[in-house]
Amino acid sequence: MAEARVKRRFVAGAKCPECKAMDSIVLFKVNGVETVECIDCDYSEQQPDEKVAKKATGDVIGVFKP
Repeated sequence: MAEARVKRRFVAGAKCPECKAMDSIVLFKVNGVETVECIDCDYSEQQPDEKVAKKATGDVIGVFKP
């Protein structure tokens, strides 16, 4: 069985907290876990849906504090 492709979206104006590169952060979700990664370095951070839902206010889809 082929593995499903994960849709990655760039976060406009986001700066990587490690390498400080601008517009290099991508956001994607796999099995209910929201992940951000930098395409320029090895930075990665994950949050399960429950944690994202607690921080979301209604106007925001998800909240990441890099």
